[in-house]
Amino acid sequence: MVHESIWIIGLLILLALAFDFMNGFHDAANSIATIVSTGVLRPNQAVAFAAFFNLFALLLFPLSVAATIGKGIIDPGIVDSHVIFGALVGSIFWNVVTWLYGIPSSSSHALIGGLIGACLPKAGLSALVWPGIFKAMIFIFVSPLLGFFLGSIIMVVVAHLFKNRPLATTDKLFRNLQLVSSGIYSIGHGGNDSQKTIGIIWLILISGGYVSSTSTSPGYWVILACYFAIALGTLFGGWRIVRTMGGRLTKLKPVGGFCAETGGAITLFIASGFGIPVSTTHTITGAIIGVGSTQHISGVRWGLAQNILWAWVITIPAAATVSCIGYYISGLLF
Repeated sequence: MVHESIWIIGLLILLALAFDFMNGFHDAANSIATIVSTGVLRPNQAVAFAAFFNLFALLLFPLSVAATIGKGIIDPGIVDSHVIFGALVGSIFWNVVTWLYGIPSSSSHALIGGLIGACLPKAGLSALVWPGIFKAMIFIFVSPLLGFFLGSIIMVVVAHLFKNRPLATTDKLFRNLQLVSSGIYSIGHGGNDSQKTIGIIWLILISGGYVSSTSTSPGYWVILACYFAIALGTLFGGWRIVRTMGGRLTKLKPVGGFCAETGGAITLFIASGFGIPVSTTHTITGAIIGVGSTQHISGVRWGLAQNILWAWVITIPAAATVSCIGYYISGLLF
């Protein structure tokens, strides 16, 4: 295999790490919105807390999600620098747009849309790996529904167990327990989302001829760089989305925050175990709505929830469209 120019490979890796940083920045709300809105931690404390557990996740998860992104969305054999460039431009563009408008959209599906959009002008529909794409698209609906049901079920169980306890005692207990649930959710976030960038850099190295297509890992330096990049992005936090997730969608108390984070964390651990790249945004949104709906159906701002749902639906085609344009621009630049 002919090696791509080292400076092009380096540029694409830096662009991938920029996406990873933006992923953490954009999705910081998923990890900290509930713990900030309930007043358990101040915002600066919350992002540092979440960033630490994003990084801690590298000790726990195999590279199942990275393998899905690297080999399970498009045929690795057709990937070149133009495809990667287009995919990253499309996904970063969508993350920036949704951050500017405070919309909690999916970085994961923006990346999947970017890969699809950049693949089509290069090799057409035949280069798409449909089983992997269908699995990822199905979980657009499965992950928020699972988060919804787990969050609501946990909330009902907790409410039943603590119904006769003094409110002040219960609140104090769950303020402490929410530190545990938020940490676990941040581990799930880091374990699933950082691996998407690991998968992209894996593709970059394979397409450049620096790693074999049969390799089981892109190298430990790639894993460390991606986990550090997403943790750094989380540390800076995307406050516009935090406000949407933490207060505008529904009002949460510490017990509700604990239930939402626990339901979301279980969903992420299940998905990562099966190598499915899911959206942490979809997952925690479903869990928050599930908890809010158990308290009172009007406790959820359903109009806002509907707008968020529409953003989810258009994420893949929007990112794909921009990535297709990015593919052609790359041909002019390189």
